[in-house]
Amino acid sequence: MERSPRRTATYPWYVIPFLLISFAGVAYPVYVIRPFRYQGPRELAAALAVIQVRPLIELACAVCVLAGLLWFWRIQPRRLQRILAVAGTSLVCAFAVLSRVNMFELMFHPDAHPQFASIGQAKVDPDDKVLAVKLGGSARAYPIRSMAYHHIINDVVGGVPIVATY
Repeated sequence: MERSPRRTATYPWYVIPFLLISFAGVAYPVYVIRPFRYQGPRELAAALAVIQVRPLIELACAVCVLAGLLWFWRIQPRRLQRILAVAGTSLVCAFAVLSRVNMFELMFHPDAHPQFASIGQAKVDPDDKVLAVKLGGSARAYPIRSMAYHHIINDVVGGVPIVATY
């Protein structure tokens, strides 16, 4: 039984929407929630909403393309078409796996050993904002620009262990 070329050519059009949805589920929150960029309240709320529903959506996309691949594999005899179908399906599945990884934990590591300089030696731009802590007669200033890379700094100020964050 000969397969119709029209039926076998539909799989790429079937995969593309799932590929775009699964890519957007991973890329949009990373784009919105990144350092040194202002996030508007609606934009941030949308990114956080995507993060909440993303696992279910990514799972649904992966299941749909895997089912489509099984169907396509049976009707498509050409090897190149099968390879391309597997590649598209693999990308959707890869995005589904990536959606389970908290990229922000990978990007930002607490600074457990901060280095300090005296006020006279500190190289801080006069316009830079700092997070200041004063405890037991000791004081520290953490430049926000430096904290953006770590978000958390573990330190001891005036003999008291603290966690500086913003």
